[in-house]
Amino acid sequence: MLEKARYIVVEGPIGAGKTTLARRLADRINAEVLLENPAANAFLGRFYQNMERWGLPTQIAFLFQRSEQLARFAQSHDPHKRVVSDFLIDKDPLFAELTLAEDELQLYRQLYERLKPTVRTPDLVIYLQAQPDILIDRVRKRGVESERKISEPYLQRVAERYANFFHHYDAAPLFIVNAESLNPVDKEEDFELLYSRLLAMRSYREFFGYSA
Repeated sequence: MLEKARYIVVEGPIGAGKTTLARRLADRINAEVLLENPAANAFLGRFYQNMERWGLPTQIAFLFQRSEQLARFAQSHDPHKRVVSDFLIDKDPLFAELTLAEDELQLYRQLYERLKPTVRTPDLVIYLQAQPDILIDRVRKRGVESERKISEPYLQRVAERYANFFHHYDAAPLFIVNAESLNPVDKEEDFELLYSRLLAMRSYREFFGYSA
């Protein structure tokens, strides 16, 4: 699966390590990277301090940013070159559903349908899954100023939404990683194990690092 995949997406909730893993994987397979840029969202820091007040502008700013990135990617990328990304635009609405009031959500959905670019489906999606206490610990350790106000209850809701989204996701082959028992971001031996399992992947949906 991995050897044939040209467009790979690494996804997961805040603190799961998707960006770092995307970079490591791209480096290993000699691929380009397509990464989102949260620091460019001027509303994000205010959102974590007051989600009700800043939820809609934060969501719209991310939608514009990601849509423009993917549109540029679709126009300029050589389809013969491999690329690893750290975001899947199909999952954007889960954040809107989590934070927006119903009237704001309806407005967001209209914008989403208008702005979402037509891009190719990933050849492989890697989903990093972890419990909120693990996520909050990793968020605190990386020390990003805008993330200081993120709470564990919020991460709990985010993690639940991700789990539900990927439970139903069937648009592309899916490799689900237990990022608690394994840490392919920081531990070299775990990354090598992950990489070998990706090379051996044959099913449409596989689980890595789970006891059951």
